[in-house]
Amino acid sequence: MCLAIPSEIVEIRDQTATIDLAGVRREVSLLLLPEEASVGDYVLVHAGFAIQKIDKEAAEETLQLLAEIAQQENA
Repeated sequence: MCLAIPSEIVEIRDQTATIDLAGVRREVSLLLLPEEASVGDYVLVHAGFAIQKIDKEAAEETLQLLAEIAQQENA
């Protein structure tokens, strides 16, 4: 099973973006993203690549569901 994680773009340099996920920052490639991205956009990230833009509400909802799942696993 593959999972793409919603993350916010905080910086863009060439075809590389720095994303933020709960305070953790990583660099990801924008080469597979079919549309142009900007700082503040949310993208789905899989295996080091941004693969799709996603709206903020959907990203926040998904992140909340993932947090709930993690809490249940740790209980």
